[in-house]
Amino acid sequence: MNLTLTSTISNKEKNSNLLNRGIITAVRGSVVDIWFNKNLPPIYSVLRTGAENKIIIEVLSQRDERHVRGIALTPTQGLARGMVVEDSGGPLKAPVGKGTLSRMFDVFGNTIDRGAELSDVAWRSVHQSPPSLARRSTTSEIFETGIKVIDVLMPLERGGKTGLFGGAGVGKTVLLTEMIHNEIGNQKGVSIFCGIGERCREGQELYQEMKDAGVLPNMVMIFGQMNEPPGARFRVGHAALTMAEYFRDDEHRDVLLLIDNIFRFIQAGSEVSGLMGQMPSRLGYQPTMGTELSGLEERIANTDTGAITSIQAVYVPADDFTDPAAVHTFSHLSASIVLSRKRASEGLYPAIDPLKSNSKMATPGIIGDRHYTLAQEIRRTLAQYADLKDIIAMLGLEQLSPDDRKVVARARRVERFLTQPFFTTEQFSGLKGKLVSLKDALDGCDRILRDEFKDYPESALYMIGAIGEAKKKEKKEPKEENKSVTKSKTEVEHATDAHDS
Repeated sequence: MNLTLTSTISNKEKNSNLLNRGIITAVRGSVVDIWFNKNLPPIYSVLRTGAENKIIIEVLSQRDERHVRGIALTPTQGLARGMVVEDSGGPLKAPVGKGTLSRMFDVFGNTIDRGAELSDVAWRSVHQSPPSLARRSTTSEIFETGIKVIDVLMPLERGGKTGLFGGAGVGKTVLLTEMIHNEIGNQKGVSIFCGIGERCREGQELYQEMKDAGVLPNMVMIFGQMNEPPGARFRVGHAALTMAEYFRDDEHRDVLLLIDNIFRFIQAGSEVSGLMGQMPSRLGYQPTMGTELSGLEERIANTDTGAITSIQAVYVPADDFTDPAAVHTFSHLSASIVLSRKRASEGLYPAIDPLKSNSKMATPGIIGDRHYTLAQEIRRTLAQYADLKDIIAMLGLEQLSPDDRKVVARARRVERFLTQPFFTTEQFSGLKGKLVSLKDALDGCDRILRDEFKDYPESALYMIGAIGEAKKKEKKEPKEENKSVTKSKTEVEHATDAHDS
């Protein structure tokens, strides 16, 4: 057998010094076994074969001193036993550099935006180690987004991981787009969008939205599409992180990394594990899930040169938060943002549920006593209002005690103040986008809770930036609405509540 294979190689090799070559001995779907006569390629080596070497295989195991087993990262149509395989001599690589900005890539670093040929880039391995503890920052810093409800109630960690939970149509993409806009426009950072298992339609729509919003020049997009083999979907996250690490370590810039969807990364790993014949673990997941997820997540860190801050869309299988994929993902997150369809239907955008969302950064030692006390008071007020909604629906607002009516008035005004017009939706809403500092957001919430705006109509606080805009907006309201301010507070709140219902 070995003599036959050796003669086959020698016949096909015109230059014996060209590359290390092998012969395919078995093909089972995406799993390929290759025989090598001399140098056995190391794990993670990239092998090429097929017409024009377009079929790419990544080595995942060395079966013995002559055989390796790999997973194909491209479709394997036309692959057969006896075909020659060339060892590229290294692992999968991703392009890094300023030339990647405003471009869209696949997992192999090929541009898929039909733009000009790639230039001014270097190529680095996608397999990198997380930064050492000596390089990591030991201080917890807040990552300001300019979005009031996030900065006040669920502050994000600079260099941390945030989970974004939301179904279709509740504003998840709009929220991600706005964060990209704020990061690029105001913090001079770079944004990288990584689509794992994305539909090609979603990628095209997102690319067009980013282009229309004017945020593409300082952004990189990379996709492992849903129709691609699991090996490609499994590696696209590593390729995105390699690009992000360049901007953090070489250019000393802060990076906002958006991953959609991190569950699909685990799912692709599970498919690869099954194809490689590994024994499945709990609920059919791969036995190495924790290690694989940690290898990706731990590269997202705040170092002495910059920070990679990640926002990851998280799918929870069958809404079961005890699912191993969800449990392992949650252990890495420092904040959770939950989008509510009910709030979206009420027009309260961004439609973030303040009571279900949380952050590990919301402690007095990190955000300060004033911020912490104010956030707790806001949550308490909104929770009391949520408890009173059933009573209001059945008996009416006038049946509440005076203290409860004050709580309802404060909660409704806080809810409306926490709405915000976005820059990326100006062309649709007609409202100029607002970027609100944390100081202005806290000041506004504090003044509302002290009943400073109790005589203002709720609409004056809706879709504004800083609290000072409420006074300007109130003066511009129609005379009929201004007259309602002179009514009793109970009548105003009752009329507003009836209108909402």
